[in-house]
Amino acid sequence: MTAPPLQPIHEDAHLLVLDKPAGLLCVPGRGEDKQDCLSARAMRQWPDALIVHRLDMATSGLVVMARSLDMQRALSAAFADRQVRKRYEAIVDGAMPVREDWSIIDAPLMADWPRRPLQKTDPAGKPSLTRWRALASSVQGEFGATHVLLEPETGRSHQLRVHLLSIGHPILGDALYGDAAMQARAPRLMLHASELAFAHPATQQSLRFESPSGFSLRRCEETVASGSSLHRGPEPYSVR
Repeated sequence: MTAPPLQPIHEDAHLLVLDKPAGLLCVPGRGEDKQDCLSARAMRQWPDALIVHRLDMATSGLVVMARSLDMQRALSAAFADRQVRKRYEAIVDGAMPVREDWSIIDAPLMADWPRRPLQKTDPAGKPSLTRWRALASSVQGEFGATHVLLEPETGRSHQLRVHLLSIGHPILGDALYGDAAMQARAPRLMLHASELAFAHPATQQSLRFESPSGFSLRRCEETVASGSSLHRGPEPYSVR
């Protein structure tokens, strides 16, 4: 079955901003069953589309693509030089303190070679920095969850997932870093790239894009109390 056409968040002669659904690869993987991906779908509509950065398959949200080699180089340099502001939303296990100021996770990361593709914190790893702020938390019986904003200052593989795990608050629905109980508490990895801001390399115009996550704690207590299955429809995801 052919996937429906992509609806760009932004489109101009130089770049695209797309909203990737959870469960879709950014680029093709190995095997015939992994050829459907965001870049392949984009190239069917925009043959000049080129990958600049990636999101994990399980992560949803905003992805920028270039429409020329020069623009690909310029955007890649902007990401490498930390000139792109990235913000994510997540639902994590446990109750975290809700306050206005941001906290920092400063923990070097490196590949966990015996368990590839997993990553781990290690003093010998690459410097990795994540800012976080809790928006809301909910506790019902033995279950607690928090809706957090995340701003990675660096762009290491699985950085947000491992950093949150390292402070005792793994992301709900994480099939790589969460145990069976953590995976069962959400229908997917509850991580969404919700905001991108950068200067357009061709025009120098300041650009800012947003994508609602649809994550919510509002029905958390009701879900836990009733023991009902998690909703997968158009309403915001609930977690327990």
